[in-house]
Amino acid sequence: MVLTLYPAIDLKDGRCVRLRRGEMDQATVYADDPAAQAEAWRDAGFRWLHVVDLNGAFAGRPVNADAVTRILAAVDLPVQLGGGIRDMTGIESWLAAGVRRVILGSAAAKNPALVRQAGKTFPGRIVVGIDARDGHVATEGWAETSILRAAELALRFEDAGVAAIVYTDIGRDGMLSGLNLDQTLDLAAQLTTPVIASGGVGSLEDLAALRQAAVGTGVEGVIVGRALYDGRVTPAAALALLKA
Repeated sequence: MVLTLYPAIDLKDGRCVRLRRGEMDQATVYADDPAAQAEAWRDAGFRWLHVVDLNGAFAGRPVNADAVTRILAAVDLPVQLGGGIRDMTGIESWLAAGVRRVILGSAAAKNPALVRQAGKTFPGRIVVGIDARDGHVATEGWAETSILRAAELALRFEDAGVAAIVYTDIGRDGMLSGLNLDQTLDLAAQLTTPVIASGGVGSLEDLAALRQAAVGTGVEGVIVGRALYDGRVTPAAALALLKA
């Protein structure tokens, strides 16, 4: 099987950063020019970009729109974008601007009707982002944790026309400690919607473990951030491994 590798471009104050466990004051800046970083990932052979407006996720509205617009102008790769998109106007605007898929996270937990409306209006172009802390859904840039279980939320959208579920283990995100394979595979086993794994990839061994474990499951891809920026995982090796 071939897994899609999504390099992460997380935007804070117009720059590319990586957080540790979602803490905004634990941001490491990796690039001042997001568009140039997008071009670098394109040139490295990636076929998708995963872009998140971190400021927007906390503010509940797009904040890094200029940076996103520059990315869209710089590369012709499909982009999936999340962070602060909370209504149909925002969804329609970004899709019209050239974003391939819009990720709804906090909106999915707090306004499931929006996901259903968007999925019906734009089938295959809406992704549900589920960020979990100890298996419970977190919202508002991970600042709030609900009693809602990740699988319970995901199952609500099985018939909503969404393209995928991005499942992130917050406790592992940016920590390079490996994916939470158990929770990711358990979620995928309960769904027909494809699952994209996120949070914790720190080595090629982590990707190899996912590739082996994902055979015959609904896991279709993985998001990698800090490990790519730090050079612990090289694009060529990662892409070769996931296509092997």
